[in-house]
Amino acid sequence: MQNLNQDLVQFLEQLKARGVSANTQKAYNSDINDLLTFLLDTKQLLDLEAIRSWLYRISEAGASKATLARKTSAIKSFTAWRADLGLADQDPALRLRSPKLDRPLPKVASEISLAEVFDRMLFQATADNPVALMNHCAVELLYATGMRVSELAGLDLSDIDHERQLLRVTGKGNKQRMLPYGLRAKDAIDRWVGLGRPVVEIPTSSNALLLSSRGGRVGVRQLYDVVANQLATTTLGSAGPHTLRHSAATHLLDHGADLRAVQEILGHASLTTTQIYTHVSVERLRSSFEQAHPRA
Repeated sequence: MQNLNQDLVQFLEQLKARGVSANTQKAYNSDINDLLTFLLDTKQLLDLEAIRSWLYRISEAGASKATLARKTSAIKSFTAWRADLGLADQDPALRLRSPKLDRPLPKVASEISLAEVFDRMLFQATADNPVALMNHCAVELLYATGMRVSELAGLDLSDIDHERQLLRVTGKGNKQRMLPYGLRAKDAIDRWVGLGRPVVEIPTSSNALLLSSRGGRVGVRQLYDVVANQLATTTLGSAGPHTLRHSAATHLLDHGADLRAVQEILGHASLTTTQIYTHVSVERLRSSFEQAHPRA
C-alpha cells in the first residue's frame, strides 16, 4: 500500500507537468485516494475485482453515472500509467468499462432572444457606465467566439490582434488557439478598452482585458452572474455562460459552418464532442418542420 501511495504522488506530479487542470488533479487525487483507502480497509490488492467492488459500493451509496464515470476514468488513467512505467505487471483496469452517460441536448438560446439581449446591453453601455461596458464586452465575446468563461477571464490586452480581429485563447491543458471575432464584438471591445477600462484601471491593475469596478481582473463567478442575469430575461430563464457557448456552436452549424471548423473554435480534442451540436440543429429543424409544414 505504501508503494501505491508513492505511485500516486508521482502520478499527480506528471499530471501537473502535462498541464492538466488543477480541478482535474484534485478530483483524480480524491478518487484514487478513496480507492486506496477501500483496498486498505478490505485488505484487497489492486486488481479488477477490487476496483469493481469499490465502484459497486459507491453505486449502491447513490452515486450518479457521471460520478462513477469520473472515478472510473481516474482509476483507468492511474493503473495504465503504472503499467506503462513497469510499476505493475499488468493494467488491472484495462477491461473496466465506464458507465454510459445519458447526454441531454444542451440548452440553446434563440438568435432572436440573444439579439434582444445584446440590443438592451448596448443601450446601457454608455461612456458614463463602465460596468455596463464591461458586461456588454464580456457577453459579446462569449457568444462571438464560443470560448469558455474561464478562457475569457484569462484574456489579457496582449491577446487581442485588433487588425486581424483575432483573440489568442489559452484553453484546457494550456493549449492555445486563435479565435476570430466579428464587427459587433470588435465594437464592444473598442468601447470597453477606450471608454470603460481607463475609468476603473488602477496602478495595481494587471494586463487583464476585463476589469471589475475595483480595477482587478474579473473572475469566473462574476462573469457567470453577468450572463445569468442577462439570459434570465429570455425564454430559457437564468442560464450560465456555457449556454452562450452552446448557442454559438449551434447557430454556426445552423448557418452552414463546417463541423471541424466548429471543433477548432470550441477547442474540442475530439470531433465526437462537437457532434452533439449537430443533434441540436436536427432537433430544431424537426421542430420547425412540424410547426410549419402543412403535411407534418
